[in-house]
Amino acid sequence: MSFRALHHAELPLLLPNAWDVASAIAFVEAGFPAVGTSSFGVATSAGHPDGDGATRDANRVLAKRLARLPVYVSIDIEDGYSQDPGEVAAYVAELGAAGVDGVNIEDSVAARLVAPERHAAKVAAVKDRSPEVFVNARVDTYWFDQDATVPATVQRALAYVEAGADGVFVPGLSDPAAIREIAAAVPAPLNLLLTPGLTLRELADLGVRRVSTGSLPYRGVVDAAVRVATAVRDGEQPPAATSYAEAQERVRRYP
Repeated sequence: MSFRALHHAELPLLLPNAWDVASAIAFVEAGFPAVGTSSFGVATSAGHPDGDGATRDANRVLAKRLARLPVYVSIDIEDGYSQDPGEVAAYVAELGAAGVDGVNIEDSVAARLVAPERHAAKVAAVKDRSPEVFVNARVDTYWFDQDATVPATVQRALAYVEAGADGVFVPGLSDPAAIREIAAAVPAPLNLLLTPGLTLRELADLGVRRVSTGSLPYRGVVDAAVRVATAVRDGEQPPAATSYAEAQERVRRYP
């Protein structure tokens, strides 16, 4: 089944978001057919805040490694690291040449929405140069609570789909009625973050075709690491984990 076809299965594609090779391999071993990346995880694991463009070079390296895995790979490229559509298209073409199957690209800079026509121009340039790459155009209306209405979100989403976007990502959207309305109005797969209280089946019934874990796995791993250290400090039994030998073998299976 192609990456595009995974967005049209009975249930939404659940896309776990990795931040390095080891986390991606763990998702592969768990049976996921596709793996995304988390710009938050990639940035903060290197000591940088999310959203300041620090993942640009890291993604180049990560993309080459992840593309070797036997799954589809989608890379979070923030806003494309440039306001010049041609430069964004060149960057995505580089990732595509490395074997990446998709990208997420957001319509905000420094936590502020950009004009939808500016983002649409990036999408069009990317699709013109790399038509095989699945472009998931992110609409940040709900994420940053700016123009966080159904009409404004639909207007942006339609502009990006018209420009060639293969999917639309609306992080922060969680109201079932709004989800249903946006999914019905946009002729492209709707991607959401994990939505508390709604199962994959319930999201499918609302029209959602893809669900991303975002930075939750990364943040959960950091919390788990602290629990291990504090358990030892406090004289408690630390939680069980994959053995050293198995963790080593996982990496060896995917040179």
